[in-house]
Amino acid sequence: MTSMPERTRALLVLNGVGLLAFSVFVGWHWMFALLGQVVLWPVIPPIDIQLPADHRAWRMAHMEGITQGLMLMAIGCAGQFFLLSGRSHRVLFWSSVITAWFFSVPTYFHALLGTRGLAFGGGPFKGGIGNDILYLVGWPPVIAVHLMLAVAGVGIWRYLKTVRRQS
Repeated sequence: MTSMPERTRALLVLNGVGLLAFSVFVGWHWMFALLGQVVLWPVIPPIDIQLPADHRAWRMAHMEGITQGLMLMAIGCAGQFFLLSGRSHRVLFWSSVITAWFFSVPTYFHALLGTRGLAFGGGPFKGGIGNDILYLVGWPPVIAVHLMLAVAGVGIWRYLKTVRRQS
């Protein structure tokens, strides 16, 4: 059992930074949706656009990228505390990356399409092919998040067993 390799830790932090950048991208779209136009004066004149303006959907898309990016950075920075085999470190890495990106990116498309993806067929929300595809895309991270938490829990438990208690 070893702590998380430095390269793996750095890749998790890099993915976290990528998700924060994605969140900034989503934030710009949210602002344009609220304004009903692209406003970047004096760089370019205002351009009228029609984007769905459901504030809850845009907030979710924006915050999902932030929280998932921070989660990846936290796992990367705490990598020294996960005592796992090489294979388990790979499982933790990939389950974390799948969880973060697959929970974050679809929320952006939900904001653009006006869907939620919480139920196949839409449930009480707008349905359609976009909703159903994004609903199915949501299953890998649902599985990955449970795997990620289990492996991380085992890794931190193993580490705690090696540390002497301080009185």
